[in-house]
Amino acid sequence: MSRIAALFTELKKTGKKALIPYVTAGDPNPGTTVAMMHGLVASGADIIELGVPFSDPMADGPTIQLACERALAYNTSLRDVIAMVAEFRTTNAYTPVVLMGYLNPVEAMGYKVFAQAAQKAGIDGVLMVDMPPEESGDNAKIFADHQLDIIYLIAPTTTDERISKIAKFSSGYVYYVSIKGVTGSAAIDVADVSKNLERIRSRVDIPVGVGFGINNGAAAAAVATVADGVIVGSALVNKIAANADKPEKAISEVQAVLAEMRSAMNAAQGK
Repeated sequence: MSRIAALFTELKKTGKKALIPYVTAGDPNPGTTVAMMHGLVASGADIIELGVPFSDPMADGPTIQLACERALAYNTSLRDVIAMVAEFRTTNAYTPVVLMGYLNPVEAMGYKVFAQAAQKAGIDGVLMVDMPPEESGDNAKIFADHQLDIIYLIAPTTTDERISKIAKFSSGYVYYVSIKGVTGSAAIDVADVSKNLERIRSRVDIPVGVGFGINNGAAAAAVATVADGVIVGSALVNKIAANADKPEKAISEVQAVLAEMRSAMNAAQGK
């Protein structure tokens, strides 16, 4: 059983929902990332989504685009990100880590070389925005052969037929994009999310995490009532941006936001 599957199994036993923060590796600087990851865990993170900096993050809004720019100013590479996870693993062997990004850096490195390095470093899954199941081909097999869960995106506009196709290729969890648009846009409509999750769950038998539009404890708690996991990115990255020249404060500000979400989620679930 993968680290991600084991986590969701344990959470289900306790009735809790996963809190899944996203930060961009190398932001505000590469030396801060591992400490940031440990800070996330200390504040209630169950899974960490670690963004791989890319020069053209087409699914992301200005907040994460700028985070990528800050990381790339230090020439943060995919190999650097893998090394960060390896360092994180020296003192944390239990928190799942998912790399989120785009295929270009992986293709440049080589799919098999990447998969081998990721497995060795203790990476648990990959979410490649521009690798839909229809075009995954041998890449998906390479990832699976190296015990990397493959997380796919499902949007409000995704058809039932395509959800069924995604279900055949997904492992770990699926990521439901709760709003139409890029990251950091709009506010979440929990009633609409609930309706769509019913449709998704009738075709997908692994956990469903919900992201986009979750920016405070109240929103996180509301989403936790219907989803298996609450994914938050831009609300954290905004704090990093505001304190880019003060890394320690950036970590503490991110921890404060995440801790509020964890507390609100636990309160809503009576934990």
